[in-house]
Amino acid sequence: MGTGVSVNLAHCGEILIGVPTILWVGPYRMYYHSHEPNEPAHVHVDRDDQSAKFWLVPVGLARNLGFSAVELGRVHRLVAENRDYLLEKWNERFPS
Repeated sequence: MGTGVSVNLAHCGEILIGVPTILWVGPYRMYYHSHEPNEPAHVHVDRDDQSAKFWLVPVGLARNLGFSAVELGRVHRLVAENRDYLLEKWNERFPS
């Protein structure tokens, strides 16, 4: 994860039942919902009251709720830089 961004794996875990956190990168929480296995691999990213959903193959924006264009670009980069890890965790949770 060579972004120079602080990655805090100590906070990874389940904050809400059924909503496991995959990764914290700075203020961004990356997670998936346990009830979405029939969709292509994706990750949700939240910061405060802002949220976005990104497909992982290929990395692309599915929806944005509140991030500015500049911050959304930053989040997109973080998802892309951590895609392999995020995809590995998706496949562990939803084996094909």
